[in-house]
Amino acid sequence: MPRVLRLVLAVVAGFIAGSLVNMALISISGSIIPPPPGTDVSTTEGVKAAIPLFGPRHFVFPFLAHSLGTFAGAVVAILLAPGRAAGPGWVVGGLFLLGGIAAAFMIPAPAWFIAVDLVGAYFPAAWLAGRLVSRQGVT
Repeated sequence: MPRVLRLVLAVVAGFIAGSLVNMALISISGSIIPPPPGTDVSTTEGVKAAIPLFGPRHFVFPFLAHSLGTFAGAVVAILLAPGRAAGPGWVVGGLFLLGGIAAAFMIPAPAWFIAVDLVGAYFPAAWLAGRLVSRQGVT
């Protein structure tokens, strides 16, 4: 299989794996840290209406979902890449960062969370995955 095709497939597989981890964490978040009473967070409109009632603890799982989803996706991408190159992990991190930027415009989260999320979740997770899994790290 050509190298470029393997790299593209590694990124696609990493993005899918990371998305699954992200969705799993978001889906269990409400049972671990319940939303404020009387809020409906099952729709985007409900989340937008509930955001002003959220405390800092309600943002723990979204941050974990973003960072651990990116980390898992980057790990998968690097493991599937030829020579365990870190590049596909960075691409996955970039794709998730673009999703985070889009979410920042769609869901009116507090500025502190948007800043922490965009700076601390995506590229740091991709970097850590690269350090742990790429040919420079553990093989």
